[in-house]
Amino acid sequence: MNTDNTPLGLKKSDMDNRFLVDRRTWLKGAGVSLALPFMDSLGWATGGKGTKPPVRLAFMYMPHGVIMDQFWPKSQEAFLNSPPPIIKSLQPVMDQCLMMKGISGVPITPFKGAPHALELSTWLTARLPDADTRSRINIAISADQIMANYVGAHTSLPSLELATMPQTWKENQEGLHEAYYSYCSYRSPTQPVPAEIDPRNVLNRLFGKRGKAGGATKTNPLDRQMLDRVLRGARDLRRTLAKTDQQKLDEYLDSVRAVERRIAAIESRQQEAALEKAGVRSSKRHATDSAPIEVKIPEGDKRSEYMQVMCDLTVLAFQTDTTRVSTYIGSRPNGASYPELGFPDSHHSQTHYGKDKEKIRKVAAINEFNVAQFAYMVKKMHDLKEGEGTLLDNCIMMWGSGLEDGNRHMRENLPFILAGKGGGALKSGRFLPNIKGNQGDLLTTLLSCVGVPLDRPIGIATKQINEIKA
Repeated sequence: MNTDNTPLGLKKSDMDNRFLVDRRTWLKGAGVSLALPFMDSLGWATGGKGTKPPVRLAFMYMPHGVIMDQFWPKSQEAFLNSPPPIIKSLQPVMDQCLMMKGISGVPITPFKGAPHALELSTWLTARLPDADTRSRINIAISADQIMANYVGAHTSLPSLELATMPQTWKENQEGLHEAYYSYCSYRSPTQPVPAEIDPRNVLNRLFGKRGKAGGATKTNPLDRQMLDRVLRGARDLRRTLAKTDQQKLDEYLDSVRAVERRIAAIESRQQEAALEKAGVRSSKRHATDSAPIEVKIPEGDKRSEYMQVMCDLTVLAFQTDTTRVSTYIGSRPNGASYPELGFPDSHHSQTHYGKDKEKIRKVAAINEFNVAQFAYMVKKMHDLKEGEGTLLDNCIMMWGSGLEDGNRHMRENLPFILAGKGGGALKSGRFLPNIKGNQGDLLTTLLSCVGVPLDRPIGIATKQINEIKA
């Protein structure tokens, strides 16, 4: 029983009147835990007054490269003020972004016939699979998992792996294991980390009923009565906060509710469509109404809706320090289609466009769509206050692809966009057109920027790319 009027999950500081939040102590009620965002009124139990927010790192992936002349800015001025179509959605936060041209991918000899098996699997490992054990997974630990090994003990989830699509593509280019098509995260050279595609399951990991051992239970994480109890309990905490932090807490709780409502709406549509498919007519429809579309993840008419929910979950995970490293596979090689854009063609089928202007238009639209989802997440993080700045200030968000150009499977100039300042480690608002380096160099540099010590470079890296640092 709480007898000293201290909000549940908090403890008083011996040094001042602030409350201290242990990184493993969340706002609790009725067996449910809700992680809290960083607030000035609350110190971290592991640090003193003025402790800086932690630095986070996220990776968001799109396969098959980009239409190069619609992706790369022509100059620094154009980067900020008149960006090309594919990246135009980032213009409101372009001063928070950094682009560098000249990052090469891993040379794929002796796997010349396996461009798609390697574009995702090498993206965060910067290393080829072992040629002598092609039929089983044997590559390298990925950059995100290197970071998770270093910072994961400080958070409830060492890392968060998300995807929009099931990871089920079946093909064995150059005799390589089919899993190379589906995974970007590797806990060890032989252990891929599966990604979660169900937003409800993700939310259950971030906010759910927790058992005695501290693990999330299978209980519905969005039981409204449980959620209401926790949110009512937040009122006690709110009274102890400064006015600015009261607003921050209100916005955070509103965002939890918003994600819950969006996931519930998606599930409601899925359930109704499934009933219609089984011949059970919804009581909400007239007999002459058309049956509702069957919304699936990821092939529904509103792919953006699912991607934005996953982006919101990433933001919540970072905002509450539930994890400090995340990966999001927006789509896997060879499988995705985008009916929301007005055409049914699969992404891969359009990438071998040659001089076909219509195929080029469709690939550019897919590129623009994927960058827009990244922009949605970056803008949201830029609007969230944290410490002396914003949540984005304390993150490095990387968007990119494992191919330069899907038409010719080129890897000499991979497309990357960075957003955020990494706690002051990166200097944003710049386009660097003449960088010389490879993706291993880039990954090694990013881990250095977030404070992860390395005993050796990542993959094929030979140096750090100091030009991107502040």
